[in-house]
Amino acid sequence: MVFMDLKRAGFSTRAIHAGDKIQEAEPVAIPIYQTAPFRFKDAAHGARLMGGKEEGYVYSRGLNPTTEVFEKRMADLEGGEAAMAQASGMAAISAAVLTEVKSGDHIIADEVIYGSTYDLFVDLKKFGVDVSFVDTSDIVNVENAFRPGTRLVFFETPANPTMKLSDIKAISDVAHERGAKVFIDNTFMTPYFQQPIMHGADVVIHSATKYLNGHGDTIGGIIVGTSEFIKQARHTAKNIGGAISPFNSWLIVRGMKTLAVRMDRHNENAMAVAKYLQRHDKVSAVLYPGLWDHPQHDLAKEQMSGYGGMVAFLLRDAEGVPAFLNSLHLCTLAVSLGDVETLIQHPATMTHSVVPREKRIKYGIADELVRLSVGLEDADDIISDIEQALDSI
Repeated sequence: MVFMDLKRAGFSTRAIHAGDKIQEAEPVAIPIYQTAPFRFKDAAHGARLMGGKEEGYVYSRGLNPTTEVFEKRMADLEGGEAAMAQASGMAAISAAVLTEVKSGDHIIADEVIYGSTYDLFVDLKKFGVDVSFVDTSDIVNVENAFRPGTRLVFFETPANPTMKLSDIKAISDVAHERGAKVFIDNTFMTPYFQQPIMHGADVVIHSATKYLNGHGDTIGGIIVGTSEFIKQARHTAKNIGGAISPFNSWLIVRGMKTLAVRMDRHNENAMAVAKYLQRHDKVSAVLYPGLWDHPQHDLAKEQMSGYGGMVAFLLRDAEGVPAFLNSLHLCTLAVSLGDVETLIQHPATMTHSVVPREKRIKYGIADELVRLSVGLEDADDIISDIEQALDSI
């Protein structure tokens, strides 16, 4: 403070301003810039920033130094030019999609996607955006779904919760030939195991709540794409208002420091659990891309460097699902994923309950399907807990 001698100021003034001249330092850990506004150097500086003539920090609903570290790191890891963080994965999906489409446009979306994403696409019809849900694992379905007004193809690979794969390069080639963009939710794989932009995708989206953070203690999302697209997305997001807090950005950045070692362990544990489930007589099918009998195992080896920590499996009797879930002790019954803890849930009654049952069954989200996010506990302990729960039904 230079405008007055604080020693002569009143108590309230000193309580607010004393000591706020921060000494320059080089911290090892990324600082948390927990502030809403940023101070302008002078009136001209403020005018340049607010007028868009100079880039800088104005208000944390836009740029924030802590969040900027998260964004730059993710752009680097995904091989994109730029990135923009949001308050949640759904905020990121909403901002990305609304940046690309307008009334009268058409979206092709995979029929198996996260329940809230499905719900969003259904709601878009109220705003004049039509959505066709198709099985994008078959490129012929994608080709046949195109219309003159198709702007976007959206899918997850692996799909939540059936673990089916879609060919990123093949779909991107088809879409680009027709003037459409490809958006991929890469939450399950993370950039450690899969980098969709390298295979032709235009935009990659994550729920950073999951593996990027990895500890189940914050919510966030991020969009990665070209500099031009992210610039447009920032305008959309600024008006929607789904800004991530600097503290949440900091937690995600901290989590990302151990992403590689965590994903290796998730992958190792998931493979062990999947192989165990394959041998159990109360399990009719195991859906994990790392298994040789997964119908798209060869595609998994082509576009993924690992198979991740997500395993889906079908019990032989849907009526046994509640008893099985209620008998677990180590595995936590919760709808998230990517935590260090093993999490388990029932898509038909939980994450995908918004999808009408007849469509769920058609899409492969059967009543007997269980989704497992394999954590970092000792694999033998996870298997023992599943084994005793299966024995109870």
